[in-house]
Amino acid sequence: MTGALPIAIEVRLRGAGLRPTRQRVALGDLLFAKGDRHLTVEELHEEAVAAGVPVSLATVYNTLHQFTEAGLIRVLAVESARTYFDTNVSDHHHFFIEGENEVLDIPVSNLTIGNLPEPPEGMEIAHVDVVIRLRAKQG
Repeated sequence: MTGALPIAIEVRLRGAGLRPTRQRVALGDLLFAKGDRHLTVEELHEEAVAAGVPVSLATVYNTLHQFTEAGLIRVLAVESARTYFDTNVSDHHHFFIEGENEVLDIPVSNLTIGNLPEPPEGMEIAHVDVVIRLRAKQG
């Protein structure tokens, strides 16, 4: 963690109302250094261990949820047993490649959603998540 990247992450954390602890900065560095990506708690934990960051799985879980609450990342529930965290918080949708557990972004301009139901009184639609499941063609 050299150069300007940790400083940028510290500023980003402070801007989101989070104290830039050593573990948050280290996990933020791993999470955001490679551009837009989709990771599970376990995948980020594996990256942290490989990078020599002494952090428990529970700390990774808690940190990702803190980042989500602060608006730094989005939760993407693709499967009931697996939750992905998306570093791209802009409006967009996803392809999910079944069997490979890979998530790919679909730019929002490539998909139009219409005929949404009226929300209940006093409510508004905050966001629509579309996940298109893909698999290899058979035969």
